[in-house]
Amino acid sequence: MSATTMRAATRPVKRAGNRRFRRLILPLFVGIVLVMVWQFLVTALKVPTYLVPTPLLMFKTLVTEFVPLGLALLSTLKITLLSFALATLLGVLISFVFVQSEVIEEALFPFAVLLQVTPIVAVAPLIIIWVKNQTAAMVVCASLVALFPIISNTTLGLRSIDPDLKSYFTLNNSTRWQQLVRLRIPSALPYFFGGLRISSGLALIGAVVAEFVAGTGGAGAGLAYEILQSGFQLNIPRMFAALLLISLTGVALFAVMAWLSRLALGSWHSS
Repeated sequence: MSATTMRAATRPVKRAGNRRFRRLILPLFVGIVLVMVWQFLVTALKVPTYLVPTPLLMFKTLVTEFVPLGLALLSTLKITLLSFALATLLGVLISFVFVQSEVIEEALFPFAVLLQVTPIVAVAPLIIIWVKNQTAAMVVCASLVALFPIISNTTLGLRSIDPDLKSYFTLNNSTRWQQLVRLRIPSALPYFFGGLRISSGLALIGAVVAEFVAGTGGAGAGLAYEILQSGFQLNIPRMFAALLLISLTGVALFAVMAWLSRLALGSWHSS
Protein backbone atom coordinates (compact mmCIF):
# COMPACT_ATOMS: atom_id res chain seq x y z
CA MET A 1 0.00 0.00 0.00
CA SER A 2 1.40 3.38 -1.02
CA ALA A 3 1.85 6.30 1.35
CA THR A 4 -0.90 8.25 -0.42
CA THR A 5 -3.35 5.40 0.00
CA MET A 6 -2.50 5.05 3.68
CA ARG A 7 -3.04 8.77 4.27
CA ALA A 8 -6.38 8.61 2.47
CA ALA A 9 -7.44 5.63 4.60
CA THR A 10 -6.52 7.29 7.90
CA ARG A 11 -8.14 10.63 7.01
CA PRO A 12 -11.76 9.58 7.92
CA VAL A 13 -10.51 8.17 11.23
CA LYS A 14 -8.78 11.47 12.05
CA ARG A 15 -11.91 13.45 11.13
CA ALA A 16 -14.03 11.23 13.39
CA GLY A 17 -11.53 11.69 16.21
CA ASN A 18 -11.57 15.46 15.71
CA ARG A 19 -15.40 15.51 15.84
CA ARG A 20 -15.44 13.54 19.09
CA PHE A 21 -12.79 15.86 20.52
CA ARG A 22 -14.82 18.96 19.59
CA ARG A 23 -18.01 17.49 21.02
CA LEU A 24 -16.25 17.08 24.35
CA ILE A 25 -14.03 20.16 24.51
CA LEU A 26 -16.30 22.84 23.05
CA PRO A 27 -19.25 22.30 25.46
CA LEU A 28 -16.80 22.02 28.36
CA PHE A 29 -15.14 25.29 27.35
CA VAL A 30 -18.47 27.12 26.99
CA GLY A 31 -19.62 25.73 30.35
CA ILE A 32 -16.46 26.96 32.10
CA VAL A 33 -16.86 30.42 30.54
CA LEU A 34 -20.51 30.63 31.65
CA VAL A 35 -19.60 29.59 35.20
CA MET A 36 -16.85 32.21 35.32
CA VAL A 37 -19.23 34.91 34.08
CA TRP A 38 -21.82 33.81 36.65
CA GLN A 39 -19.23 33.95 39.44
CA PHE A 40 -18.00 37.38 38.33
CA LEU A 41 -21.46 38.94 38.00
CA VAL A 42 -22.78 37.65 41.33
CA THR A 43 -19.62 38.75 43.12
CA ALA A 44 -19.35 42.14 41.40
CA LEU A 45 -23.02 43.01 41.87
CA LYS A 46 -23.00 41.66 45.45
CA VAL A 47 -26.12 39.59 44.87
CA PRO A 48 -27.35 38.04 48.16
CA THR A 49 -26.93 34.28 48.40
CA TYR A 50 -30.63 33.86 49.20
CA LEU A 51 -31.34 35.12 45.66
CA VAL A 52 -28.54 33.66 43.53
CA PRO A 53 -25.53 31.87 45.05
CA THR A 54 -22.10 31.87 43.46
CA PRO A 55 -21.01 28.69 41.65
CA LEU A 56 -18.28 28.17 44.25
CA LEU A 57 -20.83 28.24 47.06
CA MET A 58 -23.12 25.89 45.11
CA PHE A 59 -20.33 23.37 44.54
CA LYS A 60 -19.25 23.67 48.19
CA THR A 61 -22.82 22.98 49.29
CA LEU A 62 -22.98 20.01 46.93
CA VAL A 63 -19.87 18.54 48.56
CA THR A 64 -21.01 19.13 52.15
CA GLU A 65 -24.60 17.93 51.49
CA PHE A 66 -23.66 15.13 49.10
CA VAL A 67 -24.92 12.27 51.27
CA PRO A 68 -28.55 13.44 51.70
CA LEU A 69 -28.70 14.82 48.17
CA GLY A 70 -27.16 11.63 46.80
CA LEU A 71 -29.75 9.47 48.58
CA ALA A 72 -32.50 11.72 47.24
CA LEU A 73 -31.01 11.39 43.75
CA LEU A 74 -31.11 7.59 44.02
CA SER A 75 -34.81 7.76 44.93
CA THR A 76 -35.58 10.03 41.97
CA LEU A 77 -33.43 7.90 39.67
CA LYS A 78 -35.34 4.78 40.69
CA ILE A 79 -38.64 6.39 39.66
CA THR A 80 -37.02 7.66 36.45
CA LEU A 81 -35.64 4.29 35.36
CA LEU A 82 -38.82 2.39 36.21
CA SER A 83 -40.99 4.87 34.32
CA PHE A 84 -38.57 4.95 31.39
CA ALA A 85 -38.62 1.15 31.13
CA LEU A 86 -42.43 1.08 31.36
CA ALA A 87 -42.80 3.84 28.75
CA THR A 88 -40.41 2.05 26.39
CA LEU A 89 -42.24 -1.27 26.73
CA LEU A 90 -45.71 0.25 26.28
CA GLY A 91 -44.56 2.56 23.48
CA VAL A 92 -43.03 -0.27 21.45
CA LEU A 93 -46.06 -2.54 21.92
CA ILE A 94 -48.46 0.26 20.93
CA SER A 95 -46.34 1.02 17.86
CA PHE A 96 -46.43 -2.63 16.81
CA VAL A 97 -50.23 -2.49 17.04
CA PHE A 98 -50.40 0.75 15.05
CA VAL A 99 -48.27 -0.57 12.23
CA GLN A 100 -50.47 -3.62 11.68
CA SER A 101 -53.37 -1.54 10.36
CA GLU A 102 -53.72 2.05 9.18
CA VAL A 103 -57.30 2.01 10.44
CA ILE A 104 -56.11 1.22 13.98
CA GLU A 105 -53.46 3.92 13.82
CA GLU A 106 -55.87 6.54 12.49
CA ALA A 107 -58.40 5.64 15.20
CA LEU A 108 -56.02 5.58 18.19
CA PHE A 109 -53.11 7.90 17.39
CA PRO A 110 -55.09 11.09 18.20
CA PHE A 111 -55.55 9.73 21.74
CA ALA A 112 -51.77 9.35 22.03
CA VAL A 113 -51.44 13.00 21.00
CA LEU A 114 -54.12 13.93 23.54
CA LEU A 115 -52.12 12.11 26.21
CA GLN A 116 -49.03 14.11 25.25
CA VAL A 117 -50.64 17.56 25.33
CA THR A 118 -52.49 17.03 28.61
CA PRO A 119 -50.47 18.69 31.43
CA ILE A 120 -49.23 16.01 33.79
CA VAL A 121 -49.53 18.46 36.69
CA ALA A 122 -53.31 18.44 36.16
CA VAL A 123 -53.57 14.64 35.92
CA ALA A 124 -51.01 13.64 38.58
CA PRO A 125 -53.23 14.35 41.64
CA LEU A 126 -55.92 12.03 40.25
CA ILE A 127 -53.41 9.28 39.53
CA ILE A 128 -51.98 9.57 43.04
CA ILE A 129 -55.51 9.23 44.44
CA TRP A 130 -56.44 6.29 42.21
CA VAL A 131 -53.18 4.34 42.63
CA LYS A 132 -52.74 3.53 46.31
CA ASN A 133 -49.03 2.73 46.17
CA GLN A 134 -47.19 6.04 46.06
CA THR A 135 -44.16 4.74 44.16
CA ALA A 136 -46.37 3.07 41.54
CA ALA A 137 -48.40 6.29 41.20
CA MET A 138 -45.26 8.34 40.54
CA VAL A 139 -44.02 5.76 38.02
CA VAL A 140 -47.33 5.98 36.16
CA CYS A 141 -47.15 9.79 36.09
CA ALA A 142 -43.60 9.84 34.78
CA SER A 143 -44.37 7.10 32.23
CA LEU A 144 -47.17 9.18 30.76
CA VAL A 145 -44.73 12.05 30.22
CA ALA A 146 -42.15 9.81 28.52
CA LEU A 147 -44.52 7.65 26.47
CA PHE A 148 -45.37 9.75 23.39
CA PRO A 149 -41.87 10.11 21.84
CA ILE A 150 -41.48 6.33 21.91
CA ILE A 151 -44.84 5.83 20.21
CA SER A 152 -44.40 8.53 17.57
CA ASN A 153 -40.77 7.78 16.68
CA THR A 154 -41.13 4.01 16.63
CA THR A 155 -44.34 4.14 14.61
CA LEU A 156 -42.70 6.49 12.11
CA GLY A 157 -39.71 4.17 11.85
CA LEU A 158 -41.85 1.07 11.34
CA ARG A 159 -43.69 2.90 8.56
CA SER A 160 -40.53 4.30 6.92
CA ILE A 161 -39.38 1.27 5.00
CA ASP A 162 -37.96 1.05 1.49
CA PRO A 163 -40.85 0.30 -0.93
CA ASP A 164 -38.57 -1.84 -3.08
CA LEU A 165 -37.58 -3.95 -0.09
CA LYS A 166 -41.24 -4.31 0.89
CA SER A 167 -42.08 -5.46 -2.64
CA TYR A 168 -39.20 -7.93 -2.48
CA PHE A 169 -40.51 -9.39 0.78
CA THR A 170 -44.02 -9.59 -0.70
CA LEU A 171 -42.76 -11.38 -3.82
CA ASN A 172 -41.11 -13.96 -1.59
CA ASN A 173 -44.43 -14.58 0.23
CA SER A 174 -43.09 -13.36 3.56
CA THR A 175 -45.43 -13.36 6.53
CA ARG A 176 -46.32 -10.31 8.63
CA TRP A 177 -44.01 -11.58 11.34
CA GLN A 178 -41.08 -11.93 8.92
CA GLN A 179 -41.66 -8.43 7.55
CA LEU A 180 -41.83 -7.05 11.08
CA VAL A 181 -38.68 -8.76 12.37
CA ARG A 182 -36.47 -8.63 9.27
CA LEU A 183 -37.61 -5.42 7.58
CA ARG A 184 -39.59 -3.04 9.75
CA ILE A 185 -37.67 -3.35 13.04
CA PRO A 186 -34.19 -2.82 11.49
CA SER A 187 -35.54 0.18 9.57
CA ALA A 188 -37.13 1.61 12.74
CA LEU A 189 -34.07 1.31 15.01
CA PRO A 190 -32.64 4.81 14.30
CA TYR A 191 -36.06 6.35 14.98
CA PHE A 192 -36.49 4.20 18.09
CA PHE A 193 -33.17 5.26 19.58
CA GLY A 194 -34.00 8.88 18.77
CA GLY A 195 -37.18 8.43 20.80
CA LEU A 196 -35.17 6.92 23.66
CA ARG A 197 -32.90 9.97 23.83
CA ILE A 198 -35.94 12.23 24.16
CA SER A 199 -37.90 10.01 26.54
CA SER A 200 -35.02 9.48 28.96
CA GLY A 201 -35.00 13.19 29.81
CA LEU A 202 -38.80 13.36 29.88
CA ALA A 203 -38.90 10.44 32.33
CA LEU A 204 -36.63 12.39 34.68
CA ILE A 205 -38.82 15.49 34.34
CA GLY A 206 -41.93 13.39 34.96
CA ALA A 207 -40.38 11.81 38.05
CA VAL A 208 -39.52 15.21 39.55
CA VAL A 209 -42.98 16.60 38.75
CA ALA A 210 -44.63 13.52 40.28
CA GLU A 211 -42.55 13.95 43.44
CA PHE A 212 -43.60 17.61 43.64
CA VAL A 213 -47.28 16.68 43.36
CA ALA A 214 -47.06 13.68 45.68
CA GLY A 215 -45.21 15.72 48.31
CA THR A 216 -43.18 12.74 49.45
CA GLY A 217 -40.93 13.26 52.45
CA GLY A 218 -38.89 11.31 54.93
CA ALA A 219 -36.09 8.84 54.32
CA GLY A 220 -37.20 7.86 50.81
CA ALA A 221 -37.75 11.40 49.53
CA GLY A 222 -36.46 12.44 46.13
CA LEU A 223 -34.75 15.55 44.88
CA ALA A 224 -38.06 17.38 44.44
CA TYR A 225 -38.62 17.22 48.20
CA GLU A 226 -35.09 18.49 48.82
CA ILE A 227 -35.76 21.44 46.48
CA LEU A 228 -39.03 22.25 48.25
CA GLN A 229 -37.43 22.05 51.68
CA SER A 230 -34.52 24.22 50.58
CA GLY A 231 -36.96 26.80 49.23
CA PHE A 232 -38.96 26.87 52.47
CA GLN A 233 -35.75 27.33 54.47
CA LEU A 234 -34.33 29.88 51.98
CA ASN A 235 -31.31 27.60 51.60
CA ILE A 236 -30.85 28.62 47.97
CA PRO A 237 -27.31 27.16 47.55
CA ARG A 238 -28.70 23.74 48.50
CA MET A 239 -31.57 24.23 46.04
CA PHE A 240 -29.12 25.04 43.26
CA ALA A 241 -27.02 22.01 44.19
CA ALA A 242 -30.09 19.76 43.87
CA LEU A 243 -30.96 21.37 40.52
CA LEU A 244 -27.39 20.75 39.36
CA LEU A 245 -27.72 17.07 40.24
CA ILE A 246 -30.96 16.82 38.25
CA SER A 247 -29.34 18.51 35.25
CA LEU A 248 -26.25 16.30 35.37
CA THR A 249 -28.45 13.22 35.65
CA GLY A 250 -30.41 14.28 32.56
CA VAL A 251 -27.20 14.81 30.61
CA ALA A 252 -25.91 11.41 31.76
CA LEU A 253 -29.12 9.67 30.66
CA PHE A 254 -28.93 11.33 27.24
CA ALA A 255 -25.27 10.32 26.91
CA VAL A 256 -26.06 6.70 27.79
CA MET A 257 -28.86 6.60 25.20
CA ALA A 258 -26.55 8.13 22.57
CA TRP A 259 -23.89 5.52 23.42
CA LEU A 260 -26.43 2.71 23.10
CA SER A 261 -27.51 4.14 19.75
CA ARG A 262 -23.93 4.17 18.45
CA LEU A 263 -23.38 0.67 19.82
CA ALA A 264 -26.45 -0.70 18.04
CA LEU A 265 -26.22 1.27 14.78
CA GLY A 266 -22.59 2.30 14.39
CA SER A 267 -21.43 -0.74 12.45
CA TRP A 268 -24.14 -0.73 9.78
CA HIS A 269 -26.28 2.42 9.71
CA SER A 270 -25.23 5.77 8.24
CA SER A 271 -26.75 7.77 11.13
